[in-house]
Amino acid sequence: MSNRLARETSPYLLQHADNPVDWHPWGEEALTLARREDRPILLSIGYSACHWCHVMAHESFEDAGVAATMNRLFVNIKVDREERPDLDQIYQSAHQLLARRPGGWPLTMFLTPDGVPFYGGTYFPRVPRHGLPGFGDLLERVAEVYRDRRADVQAQAEDVRGALARDEPGSAGRRQPFTTAPLEAFVDTLAGSFDERHGGFGGAPKFPHPANLMLLLRRHAATGDERARHMALLTLARMAEGGIHDQIGGGFCRYSVDASWNIPHFEKMLYDNGPLLRLYAEAWALSGDEVFRAAAAGIAAWTMREMQSAEGGYYAALDADSEHEEGRFYVWTPGQAQQVLTSQEYAVAARHFGLAGAANFERHAWHLYVARPLDEVARELGLARDEAMRLLAGARDKLLAERERRVHPGRDDKILTGWNALMIEGMARAASVFGRRDWLDSARRALDFVRATLWRDGRLLATFKDGRAHLNAYLDDHAFLLLALLELLQADFRTADLEFAEDLADLLLDRFEDREGGGFYFTSHDHERLIQRPRTGHDGATPAGNGVAALALQRLGHITGEVRYLDAAERTLQAFLPQMARQPAGFATLLMALEEALQPPRTVVLSGPAGQAREWHRRLLAGFRPQTMVLHPGEAAGSLPPTLETPPAEEVNARLCTGVTCLAPTRDWTELERMVNAPGLR
Repeated sequence: MSNRLARETSPYLLQHADNPVDWHPWGEEALTLARREDRPILLSIGYSACHWCHVMAHESFEDAGVAATMNRLFVNIKVDREERPDLDQIYQSAHQLLARRPGGWPLTMFLTPDGVPFYGGTYFPRVPRHGLPGFGDLLERVAEVYRDRRADVQAQAEDVRGALARDEPGSAGRRQPFTTAPLEAFVDTLAGSFDERHGGFGGAPKFPHPANLMLLLRRHAATGDERARHMALLTLARMAEGGIHDQIGGGFCRYSVDASWNIPHFEKMLYDNGPLLRLYAEAWALSGDEVFRAAAAGIAAWTMREMQSAEGGYYAALDADSEHEEGRFYVWTPGQAQQVLTSQEYAVAARHFGLAGAANFERHAWHLYVARPLDEVARELGLARDEAMRLLAGARDKLLAERERRVHPGRDDKILTGWNALMIEGMARAASVFGRRDWLDSARRALDFVRATLWRDGRLLATFKDGRAHLNAYLDDHAFLLLALLELLQADFRTADLEFAEDLADLLLDRFEDREGGGFYFTSHDHERLIQRPRTGHDGATPAGNGVAALALQRLGHITGEVRYLDAAERTLQAFLPQMARQPAGFATLLMALEEALQPPRTVVLSGPAGQAREWHRRLLAGFRPQTMVLHPGEAAGSLPPTLETPPAEEVNARLCTGVTCLAPTRDWTELERMVNAPGLR
């Protein structure tokens, strides 16, 4: 018999619909039941691509005995963290307060009937193991504490509630001067933990943290800091060469369990790959290094091949597991590779991808990574580099075709507004850098899907699956989509996109802004009342919504001349300035907004004959100029805001504005290039 989760759209919740656990989705029905029966709540939060979520489900939630204990003692609620990031934020923060260490997934929290946590953890095994209690025994003990030590439970819950309330930024208050000090401290902080051999920061596990790397590249562009450039490009190169990067099919896994980026946690998330696509395109624009072009092309190809629906929206994630084993889909043995490759192809691929060395994964398998540079392999085999490249490309194509015959990892096919926005932005920027119309078309199809299905009567919704769009969108959805629209306006200007951007900006101010304290709440003013209403600026697995909102509102304000947007961005920066000063490495996205508050971005508006203007447009967008926006309105010029209007011209020309100051139009490409490449701001 299916439980209540069978009525949900989330693939993660549906994975648990046949559990013997009496699961409830989060909602008033479950909360009312807990209050009426005075039973504690067992809240389990995870997501469909999560390996350890699957492990705990198989061990405990599918076990009739454990399920019977859960049903007897608790009201059991299952939450998809991707559909309800508001709940995940709150209870991850609570876990950190209770356990004094970061959380993760699955998140297992025990709550009072009014939703306040009093105990929690992450994964618990069914029987005691690795210093963790057995889950069945833990359930009995927690229920006993709730029954017999109610005063202690209530005191613990109130302590957590109070700590959550204190874990917020201050008020914007009196205006503090903006300086470059947090930006300089950011670079110094990362330099202190930089891994000079493998790239990245600190030891294992290693996460990509695209926002940190993007800010390092921006600091190089703004100041000429070679140290920042080196840290970013070395990290990106080592990641591209490592096993965190799918060497056969393209795209990046969520993180690496080792310091050298070679053995990943195999799930692939849309939210990682969108920012990484942009980042690799920017790295190529800066350096021209082929490894960055190839990584970007692989992400785009994987996204369009495996993650884009027929209707245009991008799916959420691929599972880490197939056939109940993590990584099974991706790993090889030398014999498997030899069966599908010619001897010459195998000779090159085995040396390049590590098949010629010892097995590096469990079950005596090999996970592919760049073990030896192709030039070195070519020299050893006496091959010209072009021939080695041809053989490697052939091997990769054959291995991909063979891999496609395997049982694929599960795909979470819900379509999330915010994650789609991250990929739309990345795809649009990469299309501009590489001149790829097919990538731009992919981004456009995704945006059209979002507008058609997730934009209803002036409101944005968060998720879509099986013909159903639902859940009020969050701060991140609005902010990420606004920034994606600004990128699309540069790649392919359309008046409708500018109007949509202004609608989203107005919603941010009307429905999310803390008008007194500054910044934006994660949930809208009319959202369900929860035990906390987060207002955070810290980057997590995705960029901070407050940082993206501040950055996008500043840019839109400079384009349109709308002072309300600029003022809201400044209030946001003022609210988070003390936190940025204390812990700059956690606030890279807000620091990008601070950088542009100190030095407003340049906007280049092109006009004139279409052919010539398109060529200037292409050349400007292909360069690495992260603080320069390039707009070519073309036939839409007549509907532009007054700040962007340009008089008709018989020759191609460009007007460059910095903040509210615009220079006279120039018709000289060399002069324009000199202005946009001026030291200190590009």
